[in-house]
Amino acid sequence: MLKLLAILLVSLVCDSAGVVLLKKGISQVGGVNSYTAAEMLRIVKSGLTNHQVWLGIFFEALFFIGLVFLLSKSDVSFLWPLTGLSFVFATAAAVWFLDEHVSPLRWVGVLLIVFGAGIISYSEHAKGTPVAPALNPSLASRPTPLIPK
Repeated sequence: MLKLLAILLVSLVCDSAGVVLLKKGISQVGGVNSYTAAEMLRIVKSGLTNHQVWLGIFFEALFFIGLVFLLSKSDVSFLWPLTGLSFVFATAAAVWFLDEHVSPLRWVGVLLIVFGAGIISYSEHAKGTPVAPALNPSLASRPTPLIPK
């Protein structure tokens, strides 16, 4: 499980790097002035020629590759909530690399995410492996449920 958490950590760092780079690149492109087809085309064209946008896409792709690998190795109910830690990483990256101000209330939300991820991680660790009925006498006396074919 430690390897999976390490891969998750690296993937989340890639996700946060991707978000920061996309934000920097799109900020260089400029905001949306109107909601016309010509304006949307201008933004897409400018975005596709911006190196930070491409780096952001690259890091997001690395995150996606890591996520697909992790999904093949662990339960969705364990993994997907842990990806919420990307909010923590992205918030910290926004403060450090984009000079964004984060209010105390938002930091409380970030701490709640960390707390929730800790509970999920602990629940996976505590799950353990089931004991076979032959090794656990209390389970041997229970009737086996019928499984329809």
